[in-house]
Amino acid sequence: MPKQESYYVVSNPLPSGESALTVLFAGESQTKPVHRLGPKVYDYYLIHYVISGRGVFSTQGEEYALGAGDSFIIEPEQLISYVSDENDPWHYCWIAFTGEQAPTLVASTGINPLQPILHSKRNRHIPVLFRHIQQALRAKKVSAQLKSIGYLLLLLGEYCEALSASTTAGIVTEAESDRIVQQAIHYLSTQYAEPITIEMMAESLGYNRAYLSRLFKRHTKVTPVTFLLKLRVDKARQLLRERLELTIEQIAASVGFYDPLYFSKQFRRLYGVSPSEYRNQIKSL
Repeated sequence: MPKQESYYVVSNPLPSGESALTVLFAGESQTKPVHRLGPKVYDYYLIHYVISGRGVFSTQGEEYALGAGDSFIIEPEQLISYVSDENDPWHYCWIAFTGEQAPTLVASTGINPLQPILHSKRNRHIPVLFRHIQQALRAKKVSAQLKSIGYLLLLLGEYCEALSASTTAGIVTEAESDRIVQQAIHYLSTQYAEPITIEMMAESLGYNRAYLSRLFKRHTKVTPVTFLLKLRVDKARQLLRERLELTIEQIAASVGFYDPLYFSKQFRRLYGVSPSEYRNQIKSL
């Protein structure tokens, strides 16, 4: 028996024109066989999640056969087309959003025009979040904008986690490995003053320690341990120049060294003088 065609869409009742992130509308449809959209472009972001059935998404000269549990992401001004299967047409839901934060948020998940699809059959949170967004908009309350944005951020977080898991399990592209390393550098650059370890960083980012260390060294030519050590010493060197009222011990603690003797040893190893000698040189200039 053929599936009955259906179509449902709900718009944001209070879209904010200049908001950094706005959910425009959300919907759901059981398509008819060989239902086609495009080739066309949109001026907003559009994410589809396939609930059941099959279809083909086309972009950048590539075709992707998708089924239940798969998602495809359309970016603004991207020429795309998609068509449902002749025998098992797909049933999907979607969300459209825009705003100046949208490009950065989407890119942070690992989604891009060269990686526009995601296989997430085992992730039960993704379809639930689509439904929550629909419900938030359908309620037509003043909270619709905040609630829909919150669910959208959670949705993008699920995509980020799913993509990270899939790339860690297999071979990653050079662009993806570079993104992983940039995540590690950002973590170290913002947490260096805390008593962090490479194990803590790997756990926080969701990667195996050995795997992350290999990627890091391949891209930066140094290990994460060496990078963190030099980062801390360089930050201490800056404080020695700029914060003359701080003691050597206070500066050491401020950059994550809790043993002043170890700090002095590493400082001398990198710069050839002790922290005290370096500060005296600065004072004499």
